[in-house]
Amino acid sequence: MKRTPLAELIRPTSFDDIVGQTHLFGKNGVVRRLCDSGRIPNMIFFGPPGTGKTTAASLVAKYADMTFVRLNATTASLQDVKDVLASTENVFGSEGILLYLDEIQYFNRKQQQSLLEYIEDGRVTLIASTTENPHFYLYGALISRSTLFEFKPVPQAEVVRALGRGMDYLNRETNRARTFDAGVAEKIAAASGGDVRRALTLFENAYLSSEGDALLLSDVTPFESNITEYSDDIHFDLLSALQKSIRGSDPDAAVFYLNKLLAAGELLAVCRRMQVIASEDIGLAYPMAPVITRACCESARELGMPEARIPLSNAAVMLATAPKSNSAYLAAAAANEDIEAGRGKIPPKHIQSPLFEGYVYPHDYPNHYTHQQYLPDDLKHRVYYKYAPNKTESAAAAYAEAIGSRKKGS
Repeated sequence: MKRTPLAELIRPTSFDDIVGQTHLFGKNGVVRRLCDSGRIPNMIFFGPPGTGKTTAASLVAKYADMTFVRLNATTASLQDVKDVLASTENVFGSEGILLYLDEIQYFNRKQQQSLLEYIEDGRVTLIASTTENPHFYLYGALISRSTLFEFKPVPQAEVVRALGRGMDYLNRETNRARTFDAGVAEKIAAASGGDVRRALTLFENAYLSSEGDALLLSDVTPFESNITEYSDDIHFDLLSALQKSIRGSDPDAAVFYLNKLLAAGELLAVCRRMQVIASEDIGLAYPMAPVITRACCESARELGMPEARIPLSNAAVMLATAPKSNSAYLAAAAANEDIEAGRGKIPPKHIQSPLFEGYVYPHDYPNHYTHQQYLPDDLKHRVYYKYAPNKTESAAAAYAEAIGSRKKGS
């Protein structure tokens, strides 16, 4: 017998019922204020699954008194969008249509471009949602005509609140008065990783398959394959472990933590962190590392899971086995100390535009170098960058020594 999922049955009916996302829908939330103003822009909701994007879109339509139509880009086509508009022409004279297009990243560039026609002439207000970074997957012209709002993983305490609503609903449905045993709701919430739908699915399965007046941890453990002990703390711990393993030149640990993160759905976070690692920890010791890493990350995002593991594992092993240098990272940190202290506000006059009074053109001299001051007067003797002892930077140091550009202490 088919059953409507609990997450659908207790879907919030007002902004006050939404768990998490207080920056958007709390008393002073920005989307809530937009709804109160009566002016609804085209919006793009992005963030992890189970954080309320679909619920929020339906509530925006309700508050704006608009006809709500939902399509999923994984199965819908542009013709489906046209059919929706054609079948609802009778409402154009009222408050209009709010079209919610879920998983918009599955629309290709041409399909996304075609949407512009409908949102520019006011026939439809678009709310699109995606679990991916919109700047990577969405057409720039569509982004420029929309307002982006980020949905964040729901805090554990808020997930517990949703579980409480779920318990109340199932108790009414089954005419029972069950409660959570100590720590069980918190256990489910922590395991959900901020995904409310996931938490409610696990809870519903445990509730319907168990007996007793209280839901016990033992009632939940048969469904532990649905649980990943994954919280915000673990998220950052694993990213830290990945970076430290690469920095420590351990390819085995690097591949392990990489794939543990990918198993938890952290594709975008992994790509961001690995690109940081390539410049922070490998840096000038192997200048091609950021280029190769970027290519592997782009390949991974295009492939999606599970194939994304392959190019990312290539990048992780390459970074872990490459020579290491943090010389540029340290140079940037040292320069920022002076900037934050308010030093070096005025560049030397001869390198200021537009007259460049006194500037000497290095290409007119042997080895394309001649000595002149570039740093501001109060910093002219500063040495931020110090050559690290690796093949690439040693060659650069030798070149600087040969032409006489190397500062004392660098």
